Amino acid sequence: MTQNNPYVPLPVTIDKITIENEAKDLKTFQLRFEREEDAASFQHKCGQFAMLSVAGAGESPIGIASSPLDEGYIEFTVKRYPTGVVTTVLHNLDEGDRIGVRGPYGNSYPLDEMEGSNLVIVSGGFAFTTLRSTIRYLLHESQRGRFKNITAIYGARSPGELLYKDELAEWEGRDDIEMVVTVDKGDEGWNGREGFVPTVLQEVAPSAENAYVLVCGPPIMLKFTMPPLLELGFPPDRIITSLERRMSCGIGKCGRCNVGRFYVCKDGPVFTYEQLQQIPEAVL
Repeated sequence: MTQNNPYVPLPVTIDKITIENEAKDLKTFQLRFEREEDAASFQHKCGQFAMLSVAGAGESPIGIASSPLDEGYIEFTVKRYPTGVVTTVLHNLDEGDRIGVRGPYGNSYPLDEMEGSNLVIVSGGFAFTTLRSTIRYLLHESQRGRFKNITAIYGARSPGELLYKDELAEWEGRDDIEMVVTVDKGDEGWNGREGFVPTVLQEVAPSAENAYVLVCGPPIMLKFTMPPLLELGFPPDRIITSLERRMSCGIGKCGRCNVGRFYVCKDGPVFTYEQLQQIPEAVL
């Protein structure tokens, strides 16, 4: 549910900032709503996004990285871009500072439709944020019994670029999820798997029987991940991805998110691969 005026951000306080990578250009902001009624009204689902705003700098669409079942806070992992005014200002803020949030916006991963199925999650780079939200949700004690086997493959360019390292270690130690972490190239301290995500996907070869795939990553990863998924037998209508990178105003008014007949802010950002195959403009 969104607030009555979609253009007015809700005030939040930065409770915690976590630097996620060695380059220090990825930070997770844990935010707390200043008013209880705002916290109660902000009911998001896995895969949705919100607009983060800083007075005098503007606003930017960011995927929600926390689970809908996380209580008392919401989280966003923000990459700082050299030419990004809003992301640069955000990265210069401190714990205790105030910003604005409006949303949530967009559709979500169809988890109710997936109930009783096996789930495969494939991600690369910092696009892992909304899938991190999803894994946290799926593994919650109130939800885990709704789904069968869960296989997650996540990759980054190097060990220093892996997000949520503590959670990754926790998930790798669990017996109710197969967590596969890979890097394009390891360093002297890396003892894990090496290889690009599409290659590792082929090596792990998850079964397509009674299964859905959630896949999110940079365009080049998506381009080379779809063929292996099809070869493994996953039908296009059960391959679900996100066009989060195309979001702009959040409510489909500015037209910048337009892809074919869709407005990503309103009709997405979550689409099946079957839908995207019918839209020449939606090049992955």
